Amino acid sequence: MSEILDVVFRTSVVYLLIVFGIRLFGKREISQLSIIDLVFILLISNSVQNAMVGPSTSLLSGLIAAASLFILNIIFRTLTSRYTRFEKFIEGQPVMLIYKGKILEDRLAKTGVTRHELEEAVREHGVEKVSEVDLAILEIDGNISVMSEKFKHRTIRKRKAHKAVSEYI
Repeated sequence: MSEILDVVFRTSVVYLLIVFGIRLFGKREISQLSIIDLVFILLISNSVQNAMVGPSTSLLSGLIAAASLFILNIIFRTLTSRYTRFEKFIEGQPVMLIYKGKILEDRLAKTGVTRHELEEAVREHGVEKVSEVDLAILEIDGNISVMSEKFKHRTIRKRKAHKAVSEYI
């Protein structure tokens, strides 16, 4: 029984560490991950595998770790849907990037969005110049919403697949 509790404890600690680590990473959709981000995630998952199950390599330990991850995921989903403060802490909040045609440089730096990415998003929304944008917001899901024409025209930029992938599709 102590082996089962040990696996559950180890898995919970790893899960929490990964959730908070990704939270600190920033807002990106899976389709927008760079090759470096993808390799990082794959290596993290491989490196924490042993930390979750400890010295045991049994099927039972692997199943217990997987079940613990599912349960923790359900708990986090439930908490984020019921408690707004918890959701804001885990998911973050939308961040204004452009207001009345002016790029908010401090917000770009804070979010890790480059000027080039922002200008690309503006063009994808059919707006030629940043000065024509009334409001641009980095949403919590990593998409950039743009409002123009005195806040009458609103579009949401759905991030596309990474260039290395989309070139071959």
